[in-house]
Amino acid sequence: MIANRARIRAVLLATAMSAPLPIAPAMIAPAHALIVFDPSNYSQNILTAARALEQINNQVTSLQNQTQMLLNQARNLANLPQSLLQPIQQSIQRTQQLLAQAQRIAYDVQQIDQAFSTTYGAASTSASDQSLIDGARQRWQNSVAALQDALKVQAGVVGNLDTNRTAMSSLVTSSQSATGSLQATQAGNQLLALQTQQLADLTAVVAAQARAQSLEAAQRTAAQEQGREQLRRFLTPGQGYQPGNARMFQQ
Repeated sequence: MIANRARIRAVLLATAMSAPLPIAPAMIAPAHALIVFDPSNYSQNILTAARALEQINNQVTSLQNQTQMLLNQARNLANLPQSLLQPIQQSIQRTQQLLAQAQRIAYDVQQIDQAFSTTYGAASTSASDQSLIDGARQRWQNSVAALQDALKVQAGVVGNLDTNRTAMSSLVTSSQSATGSLQATQAGNQLLALQTQQLADLTAVVAAQARAQSLEAAQRTAAQEQGREQLRRFLTPGQGYQPGNARMFQQ
């Protein structure tokens, strides 16, 4: 019995060993699902991607440069935040007002011609002594008025110095801190305007001083002419002494 079981087991084992082994379906892949690696195609794809990335970087750099250029243009077109044109114009107007307050013989060609043909002209031989005295007094008053006007103009110009100093300091600071060419140009133009105003003040002082000196010189010349006329009258023989009745103590 035991021997029969042993023989049966040996037959079954031999049969199993001789039969073909089945292949699991999961171990066999279909032909169309196989993955094939192509090194040449892979490197070409990498090169294409690198070139595309480089183009994107170039475009980003170009956009950054354009943005910076627009910012620079905006700075160049920005106006100067402050303007000192009004204080400069006010200083010029103050000097003009002082010049317009000139007394007697002012800065008028027709008025000057008329004065030098009458008041400062040759002493008339037919004029009375009182008329000569009145003319000399008028010329003296003209000289005094011209000297006063010159001092007033000088005082006004000196008063503008502090305003000019403040304006110049502000304009120089604005020019140094300018963010664009337009601001620097505007600051430079305002500095030129300030210099023009200072030259105008200097011209006004020179004109007022020269006017006073000219009237003083004209007064001396007219006084010399009048002195000669009075000397001529003194030396001209007259009727001499003529006695007359004198009244004293309100008789």
